Amino acid sequence: MIESWIIDDDSTAPVSSDVVRETFRTRVDERQLETWLTSSSGRSLAFVTNTERAMVVLFDGEDGEQHAVDPGAGGSSEGFVLSNGQHDEYLDEDTVPIGEAFRLVEHIVSTGSWPEDARWVVDR
Repeated sequence: MIESWIIDDDSTAPVSSDVVRETFRTRVDERQLETWLTSSSGRSLAFVTNTERAMVVLFDGEDGEQHAVDPGAGGSSEGFVLSNGQHDEYLDEDTVPIGEAFRLVEHIVSTGSWPEDARWVVDR
């Protein structure tokens, strides 16, 4: 069975990897800075952005929690606004540039895994 993903906003229609980048870009333009996806296999994918960088986290029952990283990036960034109104700040090494985040989400939705060239860590 091929894994499908839906955006957790009361939608029941799967999001295709062909439109995921455009869909996420539109959500960011509309100031929806936090997006969650759930897969047909029960995994979750979180995307939180400040419009310049994004935190991308894959929650997988077997492998735990994994998030994309940007090793060597210095400093931190503010402006990660969650849907509950909480404002977060993350180290830049724990986030990736937004274009890279779109690519990562697109690949995970398409294949179910991180791209081979992606940098990520397991958080247990």
